[in-house]
Amino acid sequence: MKLRSIADVFLVWSKKKSKLRDPATLPHVASCPEVRAFLNLDNPRNAQDSVDNFDDSETMNGRDDNPVNLGPSEKKTVKPSDFEFLKVIGKGSFGRVLLARNKNEGNIYAIKVLQKQAIMKRNEVKHIMSERNVLLKNVKHPFLVGLHYSFQTADKLYFVLDYVNGGELFFHLQRERYFPEHRAKFYAAEMASAIGYLHSLNIIYRDLKPENILLDSKGHITLTGLWTL
Repeated sequence: MKLRSIADVFLVWSKKKSKLRDPATLPHVASCPEVRAFLNLDNPRNAQDSVDNFDDSETMNGRDDNPVNLGPSEKKTVKPSDFEFLKVIGKGSFGRVLLARNKNEGNIYAIKVLQKQAIMKRNEVKHIMSERNVLLKNVKHPFLVGLHYSFQTADKLYFVLDYVNGGELFFHLQRERYFPEHRAKFYAAEMASAIGYLHSLNIIYRDLKPENILLDSKGHITLTGLWTL
């Protein structure tokens, strides 16, 4: 109890001295054992995501024993080494979403990388492909995330998607606590447009939540969550 009180006081003081910066980013704070324990900074789950341990090898023993039919979206000439993987921006049970730059084009994408073994083990291939088909049908809709193309290696599937850089609506709602009515109506109208378009294709969107609504650089929404990691 005493330890926690000391840490509390230290954090309040640090925030005042640092103009409300995150105490965990301040060297004189983060180096204090009591504060590290209080913030649980040494927990591996709190470590910053990195692509340092991302294995983008293009072959497994030189052969692919589990090829997946990716349909018309697949580009067989594309390989992981065509991209510079910058950072992890999402995680799930089947894989990760990586921010990546195409070395030839210079374009930035969000690349969803799924482990074939995990998908096969849970019999999710059909599910993954059905979600890919949804993206292919709606790639031109302004408020739905678009799939540019896909490719695969012996052990992974790669889906090259739009990168939406404005952050989750969940983040903005947490930061601002509530939206004024005109802004809420704006988001609701764009969501209704996207969901209505899906319904016109006889597709039901079952995962509407602030975490699956991204904002682009101009403030428009983009619905994600059509995929299961």
